[in-house]
Amino acid sequence: MTPWWRSLPLALVFVFAPVPSGSFEQAKPAITSVRAVPPAAEAKPLRSSIHGIERVDDYAWLRDPNWHQVLHDPSALAPMIRAHLEAENRYSEAVLAPLSGLRATLVQEMRSRVDPDQSEVPTPDGPYDYWTKFLPGAEQPRIVRALRSGGPEEVLLDGEALAQGKSYFALGKHRQSPDHRYYAYLVDQTGSENYLLHIRDLTSGRDLPEVTSDVSDFAWSKDGGTLFYVRRDSEHRPLFVYRHTLTTDPANDRLVYEEKDVGFEVSLANIRSGRFVVITSTDENTAEQWLIDAVRPESTPALVALREPNVRYWCDDWGDERLVILTNADGADDFKIVTAPISAPARENWRDLVPHQQGRRIIQMKAFAGYLVRIEREDGRERLVVRRKNDGEQHTVRLAEEAFSLELASMHDFQTPIIRFHYSSPATPRQTFDYNMETRTSVLRKQQKLPSPFNSSSYAVRRLTVPTRDNEQVPVTLLYKRDLPIDGSAPLFIEGYGAYSFAFPASFDANLLSLVDRGFIYAIAHIRGGLEKGERWRNAGRLRNKTNTFTDFIAVTEYLITSGYAAPGRIVARGDSAGGLLMGAIANMRPDLFAGIVARVPFVDTLNTSLDESLPLTIGDFPEWGDPIRDVMDYRTIASYAPYENVAAQPYPHMLVTAGVSDPRVPYWEPAKWVAKIRAMKTNDARILLMTAMSGHFEASGRFASLDEVALIQAFALDVVGLSRDAGAPQVEGLPPGPPNIHTNSGRSPESIPRSPR
Repeated sequence: MTPWWRSLPLALVFVFAPVPSGSFEQAKPAITSVRAVPPAAEAKPLRSSIHGIERVDDYAWLRDPNWHQVLHDPSALAPMIRAHLEAENRYSEAVLAPLSGLRATLVQEMRSRVDPDQSEVPTPDGPYDYWTKFLPGAEQPRIVRALRSGGPEEVLLDGEALAQGKSYFALGKHRQSPDHRYYAYLVDQTGSENYLLHIRDLTSGRDLPEVTSDVSDFAWSKDGGTLFYVRRDSEHRPLFVYRHTLTTDPANDRLVYEEKDVGFEVSLANIRSGRFVVITSTDENTAEQWLIDAVRPESTPALVALREPNVRYWCDDWGDERLVILTNADGADDFKIVTAPISAPARENWRDLVPHQQGRRIIQMKAFAGYLVRIEREDGRERLVVRRKNDGEQHTVRLAEEAFSLELASMHDFQTPIIRFHYSSPATPRQTFDYNMETRTSVLRKQQKLPSPFNSSSYAVRRLTVPTRDNEQVPVTLLYKRDLPIDGSAPLFIEGYGAYSFAFPASFDANLLSLVDRGFIYAIAHIRGGLEKGERWRNAGRLRNKTNTFTDFIAVTEYLITSGYAAPGRIVARGDSAGGLLMGAIANMRPDLFAGIVARVPFVDTLNTSLDESLPLTIGDFPEWGDPIRDVMDYRTIASYAPYENVAAQPYPHMLVTAGVSDPRVPYWEPAKWVAKIRAMKTNDARILLMTAMSGHFEASGRFASLDEVALIQAFALDVVGLSRDAGAPQVEGLPPGPPNIHTNSGRSPESIPRSPR
């Protein structure tokens, strides 16, 4: 079959040639030439006081007092607030109208880079192989299986059919029962991450009548007759584990675990050996686990080890009488691996297997019958280590590039000597390898395909270290065309996050080629607050050390200027969610460095949100940001950098800001208030654009729909540095100009974090 993108006219697929670097100096950004009038939000001062400190919030009225209902039903938004957000959208549409042709061109380019065979390598489980695939042009995936002995492909779930007629659809966790008779899956139809749990009978192909709402996770019993699931409370917090017997009324489901501390979140998992279902309750610093006998699903959960403040652990079963446990206990800041008897797994019985080594962060561990596999990171670089069970001999799987991303794939088979991992770098498309732990040989199972003339050798990937004023070294990943002059003439697009123990991956993103091929240098600043350099790096960028995150990003930007990679006024910065807090801080601290800032669902009303325990994430976030309600020093620290609180009468860069009305993580009013305040106080003519969608925190519901937002961001970046000269490109049929379907996430956000961060 001919790939769908080959049927497109070449003039639409390859519509541009890269613009020579430096030519933007004569160009004028299109957004500065449009005479649209921005909305002016009315100031309605609301006074409040805590710790004897008075605050005045002029735009608190943008928060709908009925926000709980709005989260589930955006049509319930108060008319006055809706009118303001719609006015913001109209203004943004008018300002961005000159870029409609460029946006359509970018979407078509990015669509052309989507692998026409975007399917997973089949994963063996018992008699079947299971995998996910996309039909050409499809937005939603199909879940399929086939007998390993040979036989036709069987469609288990058809995402396109499930999404038909729905304005939003996202498939969440999905997994077959151990007996291969049923398939459980979660569906979000609003963008609010309140999932519906469905169970499909694979014999009949029909869903069972029982459907459960507000589910966040699930796990199967050994025989497939029982399903455990996590439900959220009224504040969107996952706190309750229920046991459901298939083909019975969910109203009769039994509560088997309840988390009393609303600062913790609960999740479920099946251990690969098949012996246990694991309940995990965790906040940012502390974890506790309980085991349910998967063969006896009615049994009472058994505690692994009692929770202790600042002690985290995650266990796996090694198939004998031992658990293997990844933990930071006993001062192992960067984690170690211990063993414990299943019959008595409490802390006093833990014995070191892989001792702690400062600066070498063990980030992932998987147990197989004959081996233990771990991924560890040191100085921002990852490696894969295999340990043989019977004698403790271990070896490292060597990977050569200067900067790359490494990820263990999901595997169901416990007895196998084969592990699967994904590898990519900013210039190397994703590769999937099967690695034989016995023979130490690897087989390339899948290579992400891009249309020619893509050639990874045409791009340079570099890993720099940038000194800071307090004598730290910040890792930086760079991607650019190999023949690009490094003389300060190229524009720079720089991203950062620096929160929630997230290490920003140096992975491949085909969408970035649209910027890089036009002469941009792309940079990731691996700033403090993340895990790139271990627990010390994380702690140095949170709580009362949070400002290090911002000064690191500024130090990296300044270093790239002095090293010839960029110049002031030719730099666009981007941050998502908690990375949007970073954007707000640098906009206040050093607006002179940036031509533009992209802040996607930004956590910018940090102080007010941290003072409101009714919001879903506030209590659980105290270990990350501090508790300003009970601690005046935490209050003063957050107040010192909170972007909304620190907007000043000064020039600001051009800004593109997004929000989602149904977003449970960063409420829509945070970016709305921030934009209103900047617009009222800025002293220059910078365009501050807010685009709000009636959806949640993550991306548009479909693999192509999200490209609209990526194209919008890139068109904005090209424009503010004067490179939007192809803005008048002809419209592509089926891709009209105008407001994109903004939902929020183009695949660069921290979705791999164990908890639910911002």
